Amino acid sequence: MTKATYRIQGATGEWEVVIGLEVHAQVTSRAKLFSGAATEFGAEPNTQVSLVDAAMPGMLPVLNEECIRQAVRTGMAIDAKINTWSRFDRKNYFYADLPQGYQISQLYHPLVGEGEIEVELDGGATKTIGVERIHVEQDAGKLMHDQHPSFSYVDLNRSGVALMEIVSKPDMRSPEEAGAYVRKLRSILRYVGSCDGNMEQGSMRADVNVSVRRPGEPFGTRTETKNVNSVRFIMAVIEYEASRQVDVLESGGSVVQETRLFDPDKGETRTLRSKEDAHDYRYFPDPDLLPLELSDDFLRECRQSLPELPDAKRRRYEKELGISAYNAAVLTAEVETARWFEELLAATGKTGPEVGKAASNWVISDLFGALNRLGRDITDSPVSPVQGAELLGLVADGTLSGTLAKQVFEIMLETGENPAKIVDERGLRQTSDTGEIEKVIAEVMAANEDKVADYRGGKDKLFGFFVGQTMKAMGGKANPQVVNELLKKALG
Repeated sequence: MTKATYRIQGATGEWEVVIGLEVHAQVTSRAKLFSGAATEFGAEPNTQVSLVDAAMPGMLPVLNEECIRQAVRTGMAIDAKINTWSRFDRKNYFYADLPQGYQISQLYHPLVGEGEIEVELDGGATKTIGVERIHVEQDAGKLMHDQHPSFSYVDLNRSGVALMEIVSKPDMRSPEEAGAYVRKLRSILRYVGSCDGNMEQGSMRADVNVSVRRPGEPFGTRTETKNVNSVRFIMAVIEYEASRQVDVLESGGSVVQETRLFDPDKGETRTLRSKEDAHDYRYFPDPDLLPLELSDDFLRECRQSLPELPDAKRRRYEKELGISAYNAAVLTAEVETARWFEELLAATGKTGPEVGKAASNWVISDLFGALNRLGRDITDSPVSPVQGAELLGLVADGTLSGTLAKQVFEIMLETGENPAKIVDERGLRQTSDTGEIEKVIAEVMAANEDKVADYRGGKDKLFGFFVGQTMKAMGGKANPQVVNELLKKALG
């Protein structure tokens, strides 16, 4: 399925936007990249700083193997080339939150080479976005400007925290594509467990590179907007920057290659500094760190540790469980949802399309609807997967009708009780007693003789009226299938 091409309508014609993203993802690890200091979010300022992080004289970096392992696993998850030989470089610049006076990164020989990520767009279209590289580097500290009226303070808790910089190719052509790419990348990272993807806490953020050109012409000059920490803001940066650059070019000006900042309150970007090139940072190999060489055993262990990834899980749900493409996409988008659903399926003790369809529909309709209403997410669900499986089982064996199941579910949400207990204690069991149902049908027909005559006279749509009245008279406990069969006989 094709999708309409995104274009910016300028005064002099159409323009195309070209987008590349550099996503900085904090590696899941209890220690920093080159020291044993903790990485827990929210700690008091400067309480998670080793002598290495503070760049005390004579301190030498020691590489954290777990950080390398997580970056390699991430590369494997996007089918990227893993470089068995890589090297760390020093990126030299001076800033108050960078105590060493340089950042240890990987410019020339990154750990991970080219890979790709397939994204789903509105309308069912898909697109493959290329990943140029993933390299590992240490984070800088943080300046705090609101602690004193005339001074800025420095918090070095983040100094030395391990980051994966995931650099895309300039393959995106719309804000929607960029948003889909970041969401998909975040999903993969969280499945792999290499980053928690918490953009609000800064453990995943993006530098947004934007340029514009006439369709088919060479790339234009790009700007880079730093440290954008939500998908919505990334899309807003692209829209604003693309329009701003078109206005500049159409007025006869030139786009300046520079670094910019995004103001979320105003929804616009502003100049931060002129864009530096690699030579401005005086990169050179870090003399304190040997080149990194990966063994076959290490790579094998990394690959074997990978979980089933979202695309593979989605395809399995569709093929083996008969789940619709939409439901499968929703259930696999977030790793917590997929885990909850897997536990639900396991608790039913059954496999195949019948249980798969019923379970997926219940999760997406009933459970998600309740969680949205309660303002909770699936990790905080008041109903467990085991309880959900028990409820589905009661529907499957005829103990509960769909209507009764909804009543039982609401009671489960309020009380936390198991569905079987609720059914027994509150008498909510569905009845298939034909004698009892026939008696109620006779009463309904006697009370509505005019409608019986109308139905028998050809008004077939009145059948639903009789079903509703019968179910109402039996408090929703009658088996709908039995009611339908007996009504057809009674009404002739």
